[in-house]
Amino acid sequence: LCSLFLFHPVSYFPNFAIGKNKFNPTMSLLVIGTVAFDAIETPFGKTDKIIGGAATYASMSASFFKKNINLVSVVGEDFPQEAISMMQQRGINTDGLQIKQGEKTFFWAGKYHEDMNSRDTLDTQLNVLSTFDPVIPDHYQDCEFLMLGNLMPSIQMSVLQRLKKRPKLVVMDTMNFWMEVALDDLKKMISMVDVLTINDAEARQLTGEYSLVKAARQVLAMGPKYLIIKKGEHGALLFHENNVFFAPALPLEDVFDPTGAGDTFAGGFIGYLSSVGDVSFEAMKRGVIYGSAMASFCVEKFGLERVVGLTEREVEDRVQQFVDLVQFDITLV
Repeated sequence: LCSLFLFHPVSYFPNFAIGKNKFNPTMSLLVIGTVAFDAIETPFGKTDKIIGGAATYASMSASFFKKNINLVSVVGEDFPQEAISMMQQRGINTDGLQIKQGEKTFFWAGKYHEDMNSRDTLDTQLNVLSTFDPVIPDHYQDCEFLMLGNLMPSIQMSVLQRLKKRPKLVVMDTMNFWMEVALDDLKKMISMVDVLTINDAEARQLTGEYSLVKAARQVLAMGPKYLIIKKGEHGALLFHENNVFFAPALPLEDVFDPTGAGDTFAGGFIGYLSSVGDVSFEAMKRGVIYGSAMASFCVEKFGLERVVGLTEREVEDRVQQFVDLVQFDITLV
């Protein structure tokens, strides 16, 4: 892949700005996905039950770029009000968060290996997720940006069908599990979205191609206009027609917990795009960098601990680190 990427010091990261009045707060964002409990063990330690879930990570990440994010998910009566209040304080509207009395919240427990890229699932309790039927409040119906977090493809599809008008941009995340148990529904869903985000192993599994360029070509042929392939510590690739963009991963001294990093990436990506109201390829490149910056914070501590306490200045500085990482002058002779 290295032959595809020639970096130009001006055009590689054009017009990056945060907190400089370039964001458009009128573009509404709807986030669908899980709000959950996680129990995590890594080589750096372990946690008891902590707040997790794809929609939690995505909406919290997006909240650094816009307010009034609308959330649709489900939890049990065991989910703490303090966690809901935390989201509300970040400008996340929880009117679409169903609270099922007498039931328990979705729970996942996992243990990461030494390389921090592979993990074992120790326990999965679907609980309220087993009967989740998304309800879209009327005041959510005007959403212009939609983030479909990792869920059963049929549930993702029902959300699109229940919206009265198609959003300006639909971004979808999925995982290898659905490729194994719901492939037909997954392919149908992929054909209906604008942007698909998957990791490199999932891209290879979905297409049977080892080359990510060939795999991307096959996925784009399924219907989405854009494809993002996340490569963990090796960055992310954005594909659109014959265009390819590569965003590096920031070298970090400590990676404590990769859980939620992909969802945090997706939230930063769509949060930025919805804040500027731009869905061009150039804007998507910037979105990938903002998403990568947010994900780099997520892995530095367990769960949401690092993301919750972030400041706007820290995000600005982290994005600048990405720019500095790859920006250089070179004379070709």
